[in-house]
Amino acid sequence: MIEIPSDLHKDLVPLAFLLGNWAGAGVHDFPGSEKCNFGQEVSFSHDGRDFLEYHSHSWVLDGDGNKVRPLESESGYWRIDKDRKVEVTMVRDDGVVEVWYGEMAEKKPQVDLATDAVARTAASGPYTGGKRLYGYVNSDLMWVGEKQTPEVPLRPYMSAHLKKVVTPEDVERWAKALPDDLPDDGIAFFK
Repeated sequence: MIEIPSDLHKDLVPLAFLLGNWAGAGVHDFPGSEKCNFGQEVSFSHDGRDFLEYHSHSWVLDGDGNKVRPLESESGYWRIDKDRKVEVTMVRDDGVVEVWYGEMAEKKPQVDLATDAVARTAASGPYTGGKRLYGYVNSDLMWVGEKQTPEVPLRPYMSAHLKKVVTPEDVERWAKALPDDLPDDGIAFFK
């Protein structure tokens, strides 16, 4: 279920499907890097201004699904204009700063992005650009990322399937929104 908070900036309504805390797992595979399964936590929040704040932390998982070590972290800001064009500024822990541009798909909660500018520190590895696709599918957030370096052409390198994290505050808010006249047995409600 996509909720649109009453204090969400009106321009951000098309991106409301991203809001919240998400957690899940995925696969990382890129030449020159260790192929692995990873866990991920993602947060999209807002403070009433015309952008979403974004944070992502991922870590390598062992064969039993336990955290082994950090994989990568990134933070940024997402905006959208009246023509459904999306822009994202992002900073990653490996010393990369990116500007992404893209757009919302027609009539579905999906964003397709490509890098427009990349800046790297001396400590970062080789990287020249990427693409990402984020989609809201059956109440889950799914994404795939592609990247390229001077040696490796654009190719998929990470993808994940994330579930919405439900907090006690969410449950309380949903309970308060239930109608007062629910049947006592609970079964009649579904007939």
